[in-house]
Amino acid sequence: MANNNQPIEKTGVVTESLPNIMFRVQLEEGGEPILAYLSGKMRLHRIRVLVGDKVIMEMDPYGGKARITKRL
Repeated sequence: MANNNQPIEKTGVVTESLPNIMFRVQLEEGGEPILAYLSGKMRLHRIRVLVGDKVIMEMDPYGGKARITKRL
């Protein structure tokens, strides 16, 4: 049986920094901004994400929050 619960990778630009390591990210395809949080490895290695940074996110196919996995 195929596993369809794989995360979807999208790229976007950080538009707003929120408390508790949360960010509002605008997708490159357009649409509404998405709420995203930093992945554990990015927190562990203290990688800073600033407004205007281009990031790669993993999105849940069911919606909800996205996880920022890489800063470009």
